[in-house]
Amino acid sequence: MPTSSRNWPAPAKLNLFLHINGRRQDGYHELQSLFQFVDHCDQLHFRARRDDGITLSPAIDGVANDDNLIVRAARLLQRHCDCPFGADIELEKVLPMGGGLGGGSSNAATTLVALNRLWQLNLSEDELAELGLSLGADVPVFVRGLAAVADGVGEILRPVEIDQPWYLVVAPNVAVSTAEIFQAPELTRNSPKLAQPELRPSQWHNDCVGAVIQRYGQVANALGWLIQYAPSQMTGTGSCIFGTFSSQEEALVALADLPDEWRGFVARGCNRSPLLDRALQP
Repeated sequence: MPTSSRNWPAPAKLNLFLHINGRRQDGYHELQSLFQFVDHCDQLHFRARRDDGITLSPAIDGVANDDNLIVRAARLLQRHCDCPFGADIELEKVLPMGGGLGGGSSNAATTLVALNRLWQLNLSEDELAELGLSLGADVPVFVRGLAAVADGVGEILRPVEIDQPWYLVVAPNVAVSTAEIFQAPELTRNSPKLAQPELRPSQWHNDCVGAVIQRYGQVANALGWLIQYAPSQMTGTGSCIFGTFSSQEEALVALADLPDEWRGFVARGCNRSPLLDRALQP
């Protein structure tokens, strides 16, 4: 068994649209969305252990180690395969937390894919995606690594090929509660399902944005600022927003004007996740 495996990317995702189609009896919402990755990634490094210990460094403020999705993913894989090995995991965190970019889910997916390789477990992509779903509805799309239209609670995926523009992603200095937004009484819950929505960009919107900007003024301010530069939208339940640009240069011009109270980055849209390319390497 290899002793270590380094430089595994965990990319951000954007919801190019997020339509809420109804509420199920179990309380979950029926959704339709379009996921695309960007080439802006956390990086994870793994070292195998001969015992079953799982460590993660550095510690993340406000998140207990055992609650971190990286550790939970590793433990889940251990249990599923009755694996006797462990891992020391190092995380280089660049994605903002709680911003709707899927960083935690992406970290979990990368952990499943990388440890499946390092521990030589030989699980299939389907098996890893099914395991990932128990950690979160967004994990399977990161495991599979292809831009996709999502239905159900986000777990029914259909890969698509769409334009790969440049994005300026802005992170307002606020964390949005996903649970609060999905419980909002004014939340739109009756958007119709679209056939082949990837071909209908004029109908893309985010049903959560109204409830978010009513409650979080920083998101409203950031969206109002960014829309001066490019067509702009919120990803997931926020707080991050993104503007769509035809060139990197245009996006960098806008980034240079970003107010000091917000963070941002420029990235290219990717229909194929950087994780898939890393998985082809030794």
